[in-house]
Amino acid sequence: MRVAVAGAGIFGTTAALTLRRRGHDVVLIDPGPLPHPNAASTDISKLIRMEYGDDGFYTALMERCFEGWHAWNGGWPRPLYHEDGILVMCREAMEKGSFEGDSFAVLQQRGHAPERLSESVIASRFSSWRGYSDGYFNGRAGWAESGEVTATLHAEAKNAGVAFEHASIIGVLGEEKVDGIRTDRGDLVADAVVLAVGAWTPHLLPELSDRMTPIGQPVMHFRVDAETYGAEVFPPWAADIGNTGWYGFPPRADGTLKVANHGIGIPTDPTGPRLIPTEWEAKFRAFFEDHVPGIAEAPLIGTRLCLYCDTFDGDFFICRHPERKGLIVSTGGSGHGFKFAPVLGGLAADAVEGVDNATLDRFRWRALGERHTEDARNA
Repeated sequence: MRVAVAGAGIFGTTAALTLRRRGHDVVLIDPGPLPHPNAASTDISKLIRMEYGDDGFYTALMERCFEGWHAWNGGWPRPLYHEDGILVMCREAMEKGSFEGDSFAVLQQRGHAPERLSESVIASRFSSWRGYSDGYFNGRAGWAESGEVTATLHAEAKNAGVAFEHASIIGVLGEEKVDGIRTDRGDLVADAVVLAVGAWTPHLLPELSDRMTPIGQPVMHFRVDAETYGAEVFPPWAADIGNTGWYGFPPRADGTLKVANHGIGIPTDPTGPRLIPTEWEAKFRAFFEDHVPGIAEAPLIGTRLCLYCDTFDGDFFICRHPERKGLIVSTGGSGHGFKFAPVLGGLAADAVEGVDNATLDRFRWRALGERHTEDARNA
């Protein structure tokens, strides 16, 4: 079967690679360059964690993904996933019903051993931080070099025989039966189409515009001393994220420190400019002054508006279109899709092939319903 995959972010690239390895003739379409600087998959790092409040579904799915991340590390020239753990902190005591308290409980119930941290332990062991009285450290977590991961998977896809077409995607060919992709360089005919275009999804499929919204989230890079803020004392972190949305990473070897906010975000047209409102730098620095005073004056060296494809309930859409035969969507990352990279391709390929997969029920084509987004998104 010939499959056209539209979009070479993490959803599309893993789908194309998996489908090719299953014997399909695959073309991956993206305007480039690759990794595309505007793709949500790009940037220097993404958190790899299984904290999901009381939602054990994602925690269990991430348990599978850790196996995949370590397998990838073993086959790549150098590791791109770094298991430095995650420091989860709260200003108030962790309680049942909070994102942090429920995450801690689910981890314990599933046989993990997160280490509960008192205020004094946070202050002594992670001495850069101020103002947090409770939390835990989970060693089964870390971060991935997201842009490098995506580039490495692109290379694997090319080596596997995936054809790459550098073109802008205009639309899908066919109505009741989809038979290809329309691009600015001409039409590409295929037996099946996987639309993995992230925030562009509601633009290309207006019927999903009531369930998906392009939302920009502010990301900033600062310059710090890499030794002072090494992963042993400044690991990947979530700072009262259920209430504030703040999270970040240890610095890279060159001192680049990435900090971001996983909150309500900024409604953004994916076809237009991506600008972070000027007041956001002051918000970042106010957070530093209150909680990480040592970096309050760190030089700002870069900004990025990361574009989420937010679904109404926070779950992905990896499924067949109910009214257009041959059209499959793999999208709706909602700001937490990258960590699932080791399983995303298999899920999309199963949707293409019609394989019975219980996990896909959570990501089925669905109508508007009760919201159950991550607590951090309601901050």
